[in-house]
Amino acid sequence: MTSPDPEPRRTTGLEPGGGVPPGETPPGEAGTSGISHPEPPELRKAWGPVPLVLIMLLVALIAVGLIGMAVVLIA
Repeated sequence: MTSPDPEPRRTTGLEPGGGVPPGETPPGEAGTSGISHPEPPELRKAWGPVPLVLIMLLVALIAVGLIGMAVVLIA
């Protein structure tokens, strides 16, 4: 069975006292900030007027058809 903590004398990359020399491990976070090129403009998130009008017309047409069917069934 292996120990989760390796023996310091046999662990590569450790200096005496347990330190790690520069360049042995990657940096904790990126050394650059900001963006390298401009981002594309955001797309519009709102619906345009044409699709909304078409949807409302379709809903109105279906409502008229359902009301007509109800009137025929009652009469």
